[in-house]
Amino acid sequence: MTFKIIIMVVVAYLLGSIPSGLWIGQIFYHKDIRKLGSGNIGTTNTFRTLGPKAGIVVLFMDVLKGTLAACQPYFWGVSAAVNPLLIGLFASLGHTASVFDHFHGGKAVATSAGILLAYNPPLFGIACLIFITTLLLTSMASCASIIGISAVFVIALCEQDWILTLVSGFLTLVVLNRHRSNIKRIFAGTESMVGFGLGHYLREHHQK
Repeated sequence: MTFKIIIMVVVAYLLGSIPSGLWIGQIFYHKDIRKLGSGNIGTTNTFRTLGPKAGIVVLFMDVLKGTLAACQPYFWGVSAAVNPLLIGLFASLGHTASVFDHFHGGKAVATSAGILLAYNPPLFGIACLIFITTLLLTSMASCASIIGISAVFVIALCEQDWILTLVSGFLTLVVLNRHRSNIKRIFAGTESMVGFGLGHYLREHHQK
């Protein structure tokens, strides 16, 4: 069992470490996304700098990394003894500190969502709905990410799912830490917005 856990942890970390945005940009667009936009290699910056096609591919890949990592206990037939969340957690850590990118990385949102998809698909759907609703209201992906993952923590706490509470609580702290500069800009009213939603409309209307 110990050997299997070690293998699953290593595989989860390596899966999470795959720098999707960086590799998609380099291979198909001949651009280094780390030098464009916010410099982040995640989904949001990919959308902004490489376009929606690249953004959708990176989103899918980043979610898939978390899902595959968390599904390993099911593949090995040890899910009764090893909680998929605890294995999937290492994918999120790999995403934020990638061995393929000098231990730099993204903000762990999409990969964490992928872990939730493997563990609790209905809650994943609820989290996506919260994310989309917040995005439409604020037009800020950073705000939607923070509220989305915080909501999962609150729901897990209310449902007394203590493993999910622990993992989602830890990941909420990681996401908050990775979004420090975004939070400052949100309160300053200077955070970047997507080109749709209520927040974007109000900002454009105010500037006129």
